Amino acid sequence: MKAKQFLPVLLLVAGAGLAPVSAQETPAKPLPTSTESGEKSLLSVVRKGGWAVIPLVGLSVFTVTFIAYSFLTIRRGTVVTRKYLASVDAYLKSKDYLGLVALSSHEGQALARVVHATLEFATRNPGVRFAVLREIAETEGSRQTADMFQRVSYLFDVGIIAPMLGLAGTVTGMITSFHVIGIDPEGMRPAMLANGVAEALIATAGGLVVGIPAMIFYSVLKGRASALVSELEAQTTNFLAYLELQHDPRGHVDRQPPPPPGAHKA
Repeated sequence: MKAKQFLPVLLLVAGAGLAPVSAQETPAKPLPTSTESGEKSLLSVVRKGGWAVIPLVGLSVFTVTFIAYSFLTIRRGTVVTRKYLASVDAYLKSKDYLGLVALSSHEGQALARVVHATLEFATRNPGVRFAVLREIAETEGSRQTADMFQRVSYLFDVGIIAPMLGLAGTVTGMITSFHVIGIDPEGMRPAMLANGVAEALIATAGGLVVGIPAMIFYSVLKGRASALVSELEAQTTNFLAYLELQHDPRGHVDRQPPPPPGAHKA
């Protein structure tokens, strides 16, 4: 009888002892790392932004890519280099215009395009007046300048379009929220109401996140482009001034090299 009375007690003690062991043997689920939780939270926030997030993501990718491209192309090496200036000076001193045209045709610099357009017209039209050559050089220089500023203006467009898209997403999000209020004015369905407000705020933030950096880099690149345009204008003026000195009194380009010293002496 005593053994039967102590049996339930022994079973309870054994069960209490086995419970911690079984709990320890059960593998615990790994806690998510901060990086994984951050990625999931960011992805969930983006998903709540509504339709406006899709074009904003595309604009953000375009903005980053275009900023990198602009810093590589809007620099002094794409406008003029010291090596090319030395070559231009040597060819002009020897009046080897055909050689300078051939050299400039293989150069991608802005000044090389101006020199190539000017001297190519001069070599194809013997006897052309210098005023015509000046006009050709100025026209080509204006085209190079416009191309440079046109590339920078794309960032300005992004800086305007991105906040407008964010504003459009804000409007649609608020429309969703007020639609929920109209359907159920008493209960107002807090979850659906919160989704509409979240969509509005996320769209606004997305537009600002894309637009503000675009405007900042637009200002930086515009200043760089203005400095390079001034450099192009200065070098073009020097080229035209040197070319004008090599004209004959009638105003025509003298394409013949000067006679060597003493050639006319008996």
